[in-house]
Amino acid sequence: MSVAEYFEQIYREPDPFQYRNRWYEARKRALTLACLTRQRYHSGWELGCSNGVLTAELAGRCDALLATDLNAAALADAAATTYDRPNVRLAQARHPDQWPDGRFDLIVVSEVGYYLPPQEVVEMAAKLRASLTDDGLLLACHWLHPFDAALSSALQVHRAFARGLEEVFCYQDADMVLQGWGTGLASVAQQEGLR
Repeated sequence: MSVAEYFEQIYREPDPFQYRNRWYEARKRALTLACLTRQRYHSGWELGCSNGVLTAELAGRCDALLATDLNAAALADAAATTYDRPNVRLAQARHPDQWPDGRFDLIVVSEVGYYLPPQEVVEMAAKLRASLTDDGLLLACHWLHPFDAALSSALQVHRAFARGLEEVFCYQDADMVLQGWGTGLASVAQQEGLR
């Protein structure tokens, strides 16, 4: 079964990952937002936006936010979730094959990388680095446990994403890894003039 077919099957159910009502997902969103190193970003991109629950919260931190997903049903749900966010643009895309123009000072990869084979993860990582502004943050969050549809592990994905970038933060627990990278980014304390 292809990745597109897998998600077609998954999204026959509304909110198949239960982003709206699982504490695990609410906590993961809160951790993601807390790890953002700036209060505001000019141009953000969320890969794997699903039903737009995280997208709606990221929109409050970005002047403009592109949110992409492979699945049309997920994007329709994301459109309903973000209808009141005029700074959000939704697009259907398969990455790394389809890639947006421009560069972003925030790129958020939510649970996407392990649906790609290792070589495509490496290709995607290179494209992500090229799409990041000089002061940009690449943030990735992935489930740590193996599952049938995974073609790469979370750790393989994060190792590929880290190449050529400096780690800004890392949070890992028994279930997930949340990590951010950039190049020469000032810490939050430096930005606030505390050091």
